[in-house]
Amino acid sequence: MDHNLATLKNAFASPRAFYDDANFPRGFGRSGHFTLQEAEILERCGATLRSLYSKAEEPQNSFQSQFVQVMEGLIPPTNAVEKAWTKYLKHTTCKTKFHTLFGRSKVQNDGSVVIPVDIDDEL
Repeated sequence: MDHNLATLKNAFASPRAFYDDANFPRGFGRSGHFTLQEAEILERCGATLRSLYSKAEEPQNSFQSQFVQVMEGLIPPTNAVEKAWTKYLKHTTCKTKFHTLFGRSKVQNDGSVVIPVDIDDEL
């Protein structure tokens, strides 16, 4: 079902804006993870999407029924609203990898520890 964005926004319209200050304290648009269109969808429709996702609310139309099917993994996301919410879930529920420049010493296969030696320290 490929529909225009205005129809989708009306199908998922919410009386209140949706914000996730715990994960995106500066807002969706300034987080760097979402496009402006995705940020607008999340802010405008996020409360309804969260209610449908958590099953606190029953679907009211065919768009919402399709959204529930996507969230249950029965069908892939096909429209902008479903894709935006899927992306939001990816950024809020998946663990992110943390890379650091400092780490532990390397352990060899026999269990001994290799300690790196700086050549300048020996002189």
